[in-house]
Amino acid sequence: MPGLCDPWHLGPAYCGGFCVFTPLRGVAYAFIRRLRVVSEIRMVDVGAKPVSKRRAVARARVLIPASVRERIAAGTLPKGDVLAVARIAGIMAAKRTPEIVPLCHPLPLTRVDVTPELDDEGVTITTAAETTAQTGVEMEALTAAAAAALTVYDMTKGLDPSIEIASVHLLEKSGGKSGHWTRDPA
Repeated sequence: MPGLCDPWHLGPAYCGGFCVFTPLRGVAYAFIRRLRVVSEIRMVDVGAKPVSKRRAVARARVLIPASVRERIAAGTLPKGDVLAVARIAGIMAAKRTPEIVPLCHPLPLTRVDVTPELDDEGVTITTAAETTAQTGVEMEALTAAAAAALTVYDMTKGLDPSIEIASVHLLEKSGGKSGHWTRDPA
């Protein structure tokens, strides 16, 4: 029946000259190409790697205006103690990293530290994650820092919309085949 062919046909001549799917043919082929690319995504096999003690340290910076910093220091924010909540959010996020980052291996974390500190420009959050496993904990440390920074933003955004998460980056990692790495101070 004209106009009722499937979207995988070869063109209008195939279905008698009229087909509602002809304009969608390019979309269908793009969809198939995208499925092919998605099917090539793989989680890295770490089964043959030796187990070793791993550690990673990350940092996030949240720039906050002076008026809001004063409220954080005084403990008068509407949502409560922002530094304490950021600490808990970071720890919780590190434990759930494989649920947030699609190809990240679940790791038995042996330690997670989240240290948010109020300073002259805002809040600096330093995180550390440790494990004894076959792959590193960089993603856990970075996820903890990012979640803690987002929590600081969430708890203060109502006071000033100019608050900014300025950076999230890895400071240091150790363990495994690549050994010890430290970011050059800038």
